[in-house]
Amino acid sequence: MAEFHELVVNLHMHTTYSDGSGSHQDIVRAGFRAGLDAAIVTDHNVLVSGPEGYYKDGKKRLLLLIGEEIHDQARQPQQNHLLVLNANRELAAFASDPQNLIDNIRRAGGLSFIAHPYDPECAPIKESDISWVDWQVQGYTGLELWNMLSELKVRVKNYPQAVFYAIFPRFLPLQPPVQHLNKWDELHRSGKKVVAIGGSDTHALPVKAGPFRLLIYPYEFQFQTINTHLLIASPLTGEVATDKKMIYEAFTAGHCFVAYDLPSSTRGFRFSAQGRDKNALMGDELPAAGGVTLKVWLPQVAECRLLKDGQVIQTWKKTQSCTHITTEPGVYRVEVWRPYLGRLRGWIFSNPIYVR
Repeated sequence: MAEFHELVVNLHMHTTYSDGSGSHQDIVRAGFRAGLDAAIVTDHNVLVSGPEGYYKDGKKRLLLLIGEEIHDQARQPQQNHLLVLNANRELAAFASDPQNLIDNIRRAGGLSFIAHPYDPECAPIKESDISWVDWQVQGYTGLELWNMLSELKVRVKNYPQAVFYAIFPRFLPLQPPVQHLNKWDELHRSGKKVVAIGGSDTHALPVKAGPFRLLIYPYEFQFQTINTHLLIASPLTGEVATDKKMIYEAFTAGHCFVAYDLPSSTRGFRFSAQGRDKNALMGDELPAAGGVTLKVWLPQVAECRLLKDGQVIQTWKKTQSCTHITTEPGVYRVEVWRPYLGRLRGWIFSNPIYVR
């Protein structure tokens, strides 16, 4: 299989144009410090024009792209948040009807990802339920498998826990919410092709408690946590339109994986397949006829699990390279787990290879 070029992309973040505390320049500076290749800003119900483009810091460059997070602001509770990428036009007017919104995104040539599908009420931090509820919709690109803020709402059961995770945020990420994983597998079993992405949902919110001041989950910190790694066929050129097209084509194809980069970098992970007449990588399809060899390469020794149709079919402990041969059709994906801060935590969640 041809060599692919890997990009680390952080997406789903907010600025002062909606409910974030920083500017686009703050995001760029944090992105450089975190080692990102690209960042995608998605303010609520506003498509900000102007900041999109390349930024340079010495020999380094970062591509800042602008999308949008759309939801019906008249709805109570404000459920059904949709991440809109590459539509290049304001579509918030269609927010009241999720299917009409998705249809208009497709007509505009854009991508749509269901944001934080399971995002329950969390009384200790005074947050309401903003889960996705209209699952009858069709034609969306994928879903946000791992969102750090929705994981916080799932895991925080009382005020002391909320305070702990605010002060020690690196102890929070454990894995994508089980509800997200189960829903993703359910959609695959129904025959849908659904691309998974990871979002930081960064707001960098300042909190005051008497004399104490704390910035909750700053941009730079969250840019080192939940990222989406893309595989593209050729290196970025430095030309915005060309590179933007390559990035969104990779998202559309599912040539990507969701990663928790704080324990250590996940750069170099690969999940591929070799069939009788065709090769494939994450997001691709190939026929089962003649047998298929699934191959996994990890950046470091870890625990690797291979799943078929949502069920673990093989586990490798303390390994870096894994191979599995099959003749059975199914949706195959990989989870990688490793110990960090005293717990076994999710590290990498691949998009599937579809064996038909």
